[in-house]
Amino acid sequence: MPRLRLPLVLLLPVALTILLLLPSPPRLLPPPPLPCGAALSDAVEGRWVPTPSPAPPPLYSPSCPFHRNAWNCLRNGRPQLAALSWAPTRCGGAVVPRVDAAGFLAAARGRRVGFVGDSLSENLVVALLCALRSADDGARKWKRRGAWRGGYFPRGDVLIAYHRAVLLAKYTWHPVDNLEEVRKDGIKGSYRVDVDIPADDWVNITKFYDVLIFNTGHWWDTYKFPKETPLVFYKGGKLMEPPLGIHDGLKVVLRSMASYIEREVPRKTLKLWRTQSPRHFYGGEWDHNGSCVSDRLLEEHELDSWFDPRFGGVNKDARTVNSAIQEALAGTDIQLLNLTYMSEFRADAHPSIWLGKKDAVAVYGQDCMHWCLPGVPDTWVDILVAHILHYFNHGKG
Repeated sequence: MPRLRLPLVLLLPVALTILLLLPSPPRLLPPPPLPCGAALSDAVEGRWVPTPSPAPPPLYSPSCPFHRNAWNCLRNGRPQLAALSWAPTRCGGAVVPRVDAAGFLAAARGRRVGFVGDSLSENLVVALLCALRSADDGARKWKRRGAWRGGYFPRGDVLIAYHRAVLLAKYTWHPVDNLEEVRKDGIKGSYRVDVDIPADDWVNITKFYDVLIFNTGHWWDTYKFPKETPLVFYKGGKLMEPPLGIHDGLKVVLRSMASYIEREVPRKTLKLWRTQSPRHFYGGEWDHNGSCVSDRLLEEHELDSWFDPRFGGVNKDARTVNSAIQEALAGTDIQLLNLTYMSEFRADAHPSIWLGKKDAVAVYGQDCMHWCLPGVPDTWVDILVAHILHYFNHGKG
C-alpha cells in the first residue's frame, strides 16, 4: 500500500502550532547594575572632586567613643580637611555616596564583619564603627574572641571587629641568651616566623564572620625588623633553607595565608584582601625628619615619582607589596579591594604633627602613614559597605 505523503506546505502550520504550544525557555535577565561605589574597580578608576553641594553633614564627630586619639585630627587641632568626594569613572560624574548607616544595619541584620591585619585595617575599622554609630546610639564596644577592637550594634544585631595580626603568620621573639654575643655582632635576638601557621589572634575566627577583610605589608620592612632583630622563617617546624630575606619571606607568607583562608574560611563568606595604604613622607623616612604637613592633593603626573619602585623613593613600598599580594591571590576566591590608587593622591590627609600628645612627634616622628578621621578612610568605608551590601542582596551572602 503506498505511503501517504503530505505536501511540505501543509506540514508547516502544524509545526508552528506545536512550537507555539511548547513552554518558552526562561529569559535570562541581565544582572542589576552595580550602584556607584559597589564595584571593586570603582576605587582604581576615578578622581577626587569637590563634594557636591549641599555637602552632607558629617556622620560622626571627635567625640565618637570608638575613636583612636592619634587619628582624631579635629580634636587634636588640625584644620579641617577639604570636602572632597571620589568620583569613579564608571559613574558618569556621580560621586560615591556616603554610607547609609541605618540602611546598612537593617540590611546586614545578624551579620558579622571581621578585619584581620595591621593598624591600617584598624584605621578603616574605626571609621566604619564611628559611621555606623551615627545610626545606633546603643552601640557598645565588643572585644571578645580575641578582637583587638570592635563594636556591637543592637539596632541591627550587627558586629564589627578587628583582630590585630600584623604579619598574619605567627611570629615569636627569641632573644639571644649570651650578652657577649650581643656585644660582638649587635644581634639582640630574632623573630621566628612560622610561614604556615596563622597568628593566634585570628586562627579561631575563620567560621565566625560573614565577611572577612585581610591585610598585611606595612610591617614587612627593615624599619620594623632591623638587622639587630631580624625575621627568621620556618616551615613545617624547620628553618627554611636557604634563609629568606624579608621580602621573599613576605611572598611565602602571602601564598601560605591565602591558601589557609581558602581552605578554612567557608565559601559563602565574602573574603576581601585590602591593598596597601600609601605613605606620604617627604624629605626623609619617619625617623629621618620625614614630613607631610600639606594641604594639597598630588597631581596624577606626580604619583609615579612618589610611588613607582623604579625611582627608589621612601614611599615605594605600597606598590611593591601590592604586586606580591596580587600574585599570591591569583586563582583564589579572595577578592582584591584595591584602595591604593585613590589614596595616593591624598598627601593632605594624614595626622602628620597633630597626634594629640605633646612629645609624640619628637619621639615617633610625623605620622604620614595613618589617616585623619574623619577623612580618607570614610570613602574606603563607603566603597566597602556598598560592595558588602551588593553581596548580601545579590550574591551568596
